[in-house]
Amino acid sequence: MSAPLDDLDTLVGRIPDGAKVALPPDYSGCAMAAVRTLIKRGVRDLHLVGVPSVGFQGDMLIGAGCVATLETAAVTIGEYGLAPRFTAAIKAGAIRMIDGTCPAIHAGLQAAEKGIPYMPVRGIVGSDLLEQRDDWIVGADPFGGEDGPLVLVKAITPDITLIHAPLADRHGNAWIGVRREMMVMAHAAKTTLVTFEKLYDGDLLANAEMAAGTIPALYIGALAEAENGAWPVGLFGAYPADDAHLRMYIEMAGTDDGFQTYLDDYVLDRKAAE
Repeated sequence: MSAPLDDLDTLVGRIPDGAKVALPPDYSGCAMAAVRTLIKRGVRDLHLVGVPSVGFQGDMLIGAGCVATLETAAVTIGEYGLAPRFTAAIKAGAIRMIDGTCPAIHAGLQAAEKGIPYMPVRGIVGSDLLEQRDDWIVGADPFGGEDGPLVLVKAITPDITLIHAPLADRHGNAWIGVRREMMVMAHAAKTTLVTFEKLYDGDLLANAEMAAGTIPALYIGALAEAENGAWPVGLFGAYPADDAHLRMYIEMAGTDDGFQTYLDDYVLDRKAAE
């Protein structure tokens, strides 16, 4: 079994309006070229799942009007400050926010990965989050443990996981190295779409040094080559974040007009690749 090698437009065309899409954090494998293509296409009503947080890609999609629901433990862009378009959307009530925690997000995905309805976690009991989540239930340890109650977190099953990987091969496998959150995301989702930097000459699963960090084609619906596809947030082991560009984004995205100018210059007119 192998996943097809698409061009970027065809790959992004596999993401319909209203899809539940899992995205990794900025320090992982962000498919920024695909995100820009989604924005340009005008996708709407996405349900984003940040695993366990989301950063610049989520902020851009929200600002472009592509998102109806955001489910995540945090929206963080690190030392750059608050995420401007997310902040504006929350203040305006423009998106539905589903607050989670890092362990709960991972637990929900692990439940879907294993094909079970929920995963128990500790540490949430007593939090006011429980008052907001009808898909989290407090339950007892059925084996009679004395460590107190558990929170049963409902499985999170994304329609699509969207990631960027350093390598992929013609067999449809994608190498993600030590970024194991992307492996769980791929296992949990109905399908995974991967953009990648370079095409590996051979079979990644046949390489003993690469196989452990490789998502098998079984979990991947399609791939597309996209050199510099994580720009401007950078890609682990390949290239750093473009600090000057990210700071420019934060400044421009601080206002509605500024963000629209950013889209016009770096997304809609394809200037992002310059």
